[in-house]
Amino acid sequence: MSVSRTASGWLRRFHPAPSAATRLVCFPHAGGGASYFHPVSATLSPSVEVLAVQYPGRQDRHAEPPVDDLFVLADRLADVLAEELAGPVAFFGHSMGASLAFEVARRLEARGTKLLGLFVSGRRAPTVVRDERTHEKSDDALLADVRKLSGTDSRLLDDEDIVRMVLPALRSDYKAAELYHYRPGPDVSCPILALIGDRDPRVTEAEAREWAARTSGGFELKTFPGGHFYLNEQGEAVTRLVGERLGGREW
Repeated sequence: MSVSRTASGWLRRFHPAPSAATRLVCFPHAGGGASYFHPVSATLSPSVEVLAVQYPGRQDRHAEPPVDDLFVLADRLADVLAEELAGPVAFFGHSMGASLAFEVARRLEARGTKLLGLFVSGRRAPTVVRDERTHEKSDDALLADVRKLSGTDSRLLDDEDIVRMVLPALRSDYKAAELYHYRPGPDVSCPILALIGDRDPRVTEAEAREWAARTSGGFELKTFPGGHFYLNEQGEAVTRLVGERLGGREW
């Protein structure tokens, strides 16, 4: 798999398309890496260039310490994207990545950059608080939660070497996601499209609809069959929807 890294080291281009009319920045879930969005990049290229965020502590950044504070991640990524991006851009974030995408969008809008839109997938609105403390539990309990959500091939979690390698980043991400709370201030003015699975234990329809209050632009909710990682089965349909919205600019 060929991949282009940006100078900052935070973004991956699997299918570089410098002449693309639009760019889509994708923010992975807790424990996830940039490669999760390789299929999205393959499908949308060359009309939309996908830039997948690579957090520290995983895949080709595994030697770097992970960041366990979502606001710190947002500050760093806002600086990176302010330098890297030019032209029309939208964000797509799944689970923890949705909260992070929202916070980065807030920061960029404060600097004068308005997004075409914000796709928030598998995540309740920032003002909806659940008391989740999985990051404080044992390794076995943490891995059991990952297995329950079906986001990672269970066979990989049976490999002790792989588990030892991914646990620090996984626990760090869980902490960042679970301790994240909305801080009052300017929200975003771009449209928000919330996407959820109809059997997702992490977000209800009512919790997803609360995203409407976080934008002065339009809001829409789309529900797909599946659980928290409905994207694994519904990836083609979701990518088609994203492409249609970005291509037609219909929000």
